[in-house]
Parts: sequence; C-alpha cells; structure tokens
Amino acid sequence: MDLYSDEYFMHQAYKEAQHAFENDEVPIGAIVVSKTRIIGRGYNQVEQLNDTTAHAEMIAITSAMSYLGSKYLQECTLYVTLEPCVMCAGALSWAQLDRIVYGAEDPKRGFMKYGKSLLHPKTKLEFGVLSGECSALIRKYFLSKRIHSTS
Repeated sequence: MDLYSDEYFMHQAYKEAQHAFENDEVPIGAIVVSKTRIIGRGYNQVEQLNDTTAHAEMIAITSAMSYLGSKYLQECTLYVTLEPCVMCAGALSWAQLDRIVYGAEDPKRGFMKYGKSLLHPKTKLEFGVLSGECSALIRKYFLSKRIHSTS
C-alpha cells in the first residue's frame, strides 16, 4: 500500500470506525486530509453524546475547520467508511471540500439516492475504496445487535 494513497487514508478512517464499534456506536469513521496530513478525525458518537448530528463526518470536518481556522475545506479530502447521509452531504457541500472518498455504499440512507447535486459543484467524488472491509464492520455491528436483542 502506497503511503498517502486513498487506501492508506481509508485505513485511517477505518481505524476511527473501529473506535466507534468499540464504543457501541454504528461503526463509521472519517478523516480529513490536507496536503497528505490528517487534520481532522471523527467517528460516530450519536449514542455517547446523545446527539443525532454527531456523525463521523460532522465531527471530522468540525475538527479540520478548527485546525485550519477556516469554515472552508477547499483543498481537503474527506475519507469516510460509509457513504454520507443527506445531512452530512449538506454540511460537506457548505464546507466546499475538494474531494470526498467513501468506502461502502448506503443504498437506504446515503445521499447518492438523491444524487451528487447535494454536494458542492466542484467537489470530486470517489467510492468503493476498501468497500469490503467497511461493509463487513457495519454488518458485524448490526449482527451483534440482532443477536443481543434475541437473547
């Protein structure tokens, strides 16, 4: 795996998703990268913070904006393990990211159900990076929930 490749950075986002899993959150992780440097990290903390907006993407972009002292992330890439929802796509649009790379698709709640037009017009979009690993972690989480609910 090349240093600074999409796979390398998606592995970093995956590590964030594992933190969510360990904290009994839906295992989604995100990072924001600027010029090969990770400037923001986040994982789902909806249950922990009792906040429906505490998605991995929202936490990562807030962290990156704070790091840069800017409300825009124009020369940055967001790596996220699952296709963002519509709420996060709106925030990502306002942040004006250069690129978004996501792992697994989310046909039920993902923003692509409504189309790429939800993102900023200049944002490039790529998907499917480490899709298998990202999907497997989410399936593992929900399987464990079903097993515990029937016990």
